[in-house]
Amino acid sequence: MRDLLEKEATETGAAEALDLFCYRAKKYIGAYAAVLGGLDILVFAGGIGEHAAPIRGRICHGLETLGIRIDQTRNDANAAIISGDESPVKVRVIKTNEDLIIASHTLTIINKTNPS
Repeated sequence: MRDLLEKEATETGAAEALDLFCYRAKKYIGAYAAVLGGLDILVFAGGIGEHAAPIRGRICHGLETLGIRIDQTRNDANAAIISGDESPVKVRVIKTNEDLIIASHTLTIINKTNPS
């Protein structure tokens, strides 16, 4: 994602990839909000969620009708809560240890296939 953001201004393909990624994420958020009957909280996690403020901003832009309102200063600072105080939906950035989760799931699968 970092590479795409760096190349966005000079490479059409990078800009299109970012636009498509943000569009699809926004589409899924809207779809899940419809199925769930609304949102209380939206969580960004993992590498993109934790370190790509421009991507979070683009994804959330246009979702104000769902109650999502981003505070630009908080978003740029990668704060734990990036929604504004007036936002009906809290938007959080949560650090994750993806390697630990993958290892944990792998261990669970190994233990199920090779019980002691």
